[in-house]
Amino acid sequence: MAPTEKPVVAAFDFDGTLTRRDTLFPFLLFVVGDPVFAWKFLLSLPLLTGYALGLIRNDIAKQRVLTRFLADMELADLQQKGEQFAEQKLPGMLRSEAVSRLGWHLQNGHRCVVVSASLELYLQPWVLKMGFSDALGSKLETRADGRVSGNLLGENCFGPEKLRRLDALLGERSGYTLYAYGDSRGDKELLSGADHAFFKKFTSQ
Repeated sequence: MAPTEKPVVAAFDFDGTLTRRDTLFPFLLFVVGDPVFAWKFLLSLPLLTGYALGLIRNDIAKQRVLTRFLADMELADLQQKGEQFAEQKLPGMLRSEAVSRLGWHLQNGHRCVVVSASLELYLQPWVLKMGFSDALGSKLETRADGRVSGNLLGENCFGPEKLRRLDALLGERSGYTLYAYGDSRGDKELLSGADHAFFKKFTSQ
């Protein structure tokens, strides 16, 4: 009897891999509007400079930015904004070669997953339209009154957390063949754990 082939999973990073740029600040701009965004971005410059210089960790910098921009907003309003952002803004940010690669995986019946530090607020509605089965992203903590605190719920989906989240979703790594796509140090562990790893490219060379 011939051995049963393993199922194939394709795990894509989002910012810089599926898209041409970061999507967090465009989303924050979409939520709060130009004047408020400009003011809060200016207040965040020392923090962002510290992060760029390696003085502040990724998760700490991100949480402080989210708190400054989103704290005390209604979760329901942010979910609506996430759906609108996914519909209106994300299509114009996509990399055509990444969409083509996604299409190849879908045509071959592979399970496709986004594993990203981006917010699930806009990842979830977007992946449903694109044919992905799951979006593993960063989540916002919600208080009992239905407003977000600005803190992350659980870990930022970055670095080792990406592989942990994928393992929690899919089970033993030996049970499937993994294609992984990424573009930054935040994807190092995910790419290292893949059978076929693609760093800043979508085809083997």
